[in-house]
Amino acid sequence: MADIDVDLFVIGGGSGGVRAARIAAGYGANVMVAEEYRMGGTCVIRGCVPKKLMVYASHVRRELDDAAGFGWTIPEATFDWATLIANKDKEIARLEAAYTFNVEKSGARIVKTRAVFEDANTLRLGTGERVNAKHVLIATGGTPNHGDPFPGIEHVISSNEVFHLRELPKRIVIQGGGYIALEFACIFAGLGSDVTVIYRGDNILRGFDEDVRRHVRKEMEKSGITVLTGCIVTKIDKHGETFTTHLSSGASIASDQVMFAVGRHPNVKGLGLEKAGVAINPVNGGIAVDGFSQTNVPHIYAVGDITHRINLTPVAIREGHAFADSVFGKRPTRVDHDDIPTAVFTQPEVGTVGLTEAQALARYTHVDIYKTDFRSLKATVSGSESRIMMKLVVDASTDRVLGCHIVGPEAGELIQIVGIAVKMKATKADFDATMAVHPTGAEELVTMRAPTARHVRQAAE
Repeated sequence: MADIDVDLFVIGGGSGGVRAARIAAGYGANVMVAEEYRMGGTCVIRGCVPKKLMVYASHVRRELDDAAGFGWTIPEATFDWATLIANKDKEIARLEAAYTFNVEKSGARIVKTRAVFEDANTLRLGTGERVNAKHVLIATGGTPNHGDPFPGIEHVISSNEVFHLRELPKRIVIQGGGYIALEFACIFAGLGSDVTVIYRGDNILRGFDEDVRRHVRKEMEKSGITVLTGCIVTKIDKHGETFTTHLSSGASIASDQVMFAVGRHPNVKGLGLEKAGVAINPVNGGIAVDGFSQTNVPHIYAVGDITHRINLTPVAIREGHAFADSVFGKRPTRVDHDDIPTAVFTQPEVGTVGLTEAQALARYTHVDIYKTDFRSLKATVSGSESRIMMKLVVDASTDRVLGCHIVGPEAGELIQIVGIAVKMKATKADFDATMAVHPTGAEELVTMRAPTARHVRQAAE
């Protein structure tokens, strides 16, 4: 017989699990949350939040460079890595405490230990206690994946370790072409490191609009980042405190750190899922769920990166909330995964929502493209050569805006607002009817009148 009985047992104290626990407890459920590391999960502890703080730090160098054109004479600045890391750690500790407080305030109980399934209803805690749960929510997130082994892979760090480096590397090699790899490439470059990005594909940011991919790469290279595509790391040699990274192209690179950010896989190992009978999706390796985040075992659910659907923190939060509403609020709620806005905090920043041009061409017969590429007003005085790119993808048959893609300052902030319009199925005429805010870069979104490209796909005969 189990030592503890609960209505809901949540495995994982990250954003999705915490939201589900709080909402379920608010409905009167007896809730327990098991977290073996730190409350807050990947986003708060070793992801979005500490990364964004480091992004802010890396922007300062560019602001100092721009200042001269506006009449500022600033003595040579110095940067202290240890201060940044200490202040970042202080803020993360504050957020962790806030997460813990809010869960406990809701009435849910936290146990700081690992939990594994003994059977579909019973979980064993690291303390030795056993819990009987009417419902279980799995929200253990994802973990870095270095890919296939090769000689010297033990020298590689991931996005977990990068937040705790003792010193800023003078030279760093980063393998990967997605969010994490490119964001850290820009962070380190902004802080003064010599950065080389390695990616196996033909261009970075796979899955993004082609114009976005080209623009970001060009801007990164302008800032001094070396981007090598069409190759991978095959071997790493260590020489004291430095490394030599060998590439499939035959080249080799010396550095002080080698970081891999080639993807994350669902954190499914060691949970005892086989004992509970929970099925894994053979396509993506995550826990298989339906539109209500329910697994093949009716009382077991999963949300967030563990399902490997869309690995974004706000998605996990929305899924966790919907789960609690559906199961404990008796209000069946299905999460809509279409038109999710997202940002990549590179320099320049990327904001995107809806369909890429290629996706639109595959789904619609008549597609209009509106695109602009320009220097900001600020750049005309600062002397910066950085350029902004904005693009609208429109269904020419209905005039609906299918997608928006922005590369430039505050693109993440902009796309959050544009995302509302896209979600509401706004038309290009709606954009055109909106008065511009002048002088801003964003006014281009409502002043692009003539299509830069028009596509018509002939129906198959």
